[in-house]
Amino acid sequence: MAEQLITVPVVSQGGSKVGDVDVPAAVLAGPLRESLLHEVVRSQLASRRAGTAATKTRGFVSGGGKKPWRQKGTGRARAGSSRSPIWAGGGTIFGPQPRSYTYRLPKTARRAALRAAVAARHSTGKLLVVDGLQLPEAKTKRMVECLHGLGLEGESVLVVLAHPDDAVQRAARNLPSQVSAHPVPVQPRRRAPAQRREGLAVRRGQNDMIAYGTVGASSLHHPLPPSQDPFPTLRNR
Repeated sequence: MAEQLITVPVVSQGGSKVGDVDVPAAVLAGPLRESLLHEVVRSQLASRRAGTAATKTRGFVSGGGKKPWRQKGTGRARAGSSRSPIWAGGGTIFGPQPRSYTYRLPKTARRAALRAAVAARHSTGKLLVVDGLQLPEAKTKRMVECLHGLGLEGESVLVVLAHPDDAVQRAARNLPSQVSAHPVPVQPRRRAPAQRREGLAVRRGQNDMIAYGTVGASSLHHPLPPSQDPFPTLRNR
């Protein structure tokens, strides 16, 4: 059975159409699974937690080595230490201790979440495949001009690069709330926060790696290494 494909226009850095590219329908036509996206975002945020919160139990609070008063004969409740958790200045019961909050979702769930995120951007017209994204210099104003040409000015954008590009990354890092550029050579599902950006700009040459990471190698007819042009079906019109 022939694989279903969806045609996505390829635009230049100025926003004009220069061709088309065929992408597997499994990547762009999937359902929007909000609960799964929520779990992935929770997993990412949990992995960022330092986990250094700590409280002192009665064994760590200094002092309290002497019995406050004798066991019997005073009329008061018996006490063995002034650092008991029921005393003021005593230890803390069941308080937080340093630990790791990291947890990982199954690989199939991570791939499905990335498919849902990419499909959501495509359904709203915020997925752009750019042919030859290059900046003349590593300046923030050049990145702003580039976003203006692509029609993404004023929106939060994730720029997916096939290979590290120092000029693009340096120009984008001064706009942390608006744009982030990530080189994703092999596994975009682990590094690209596609769920948290409104727009998604993909440099041509990286499309196959996104399809490879979201669908899996077994679902592609001929997965190619990142050094090759992944979509020979690009047609100039």
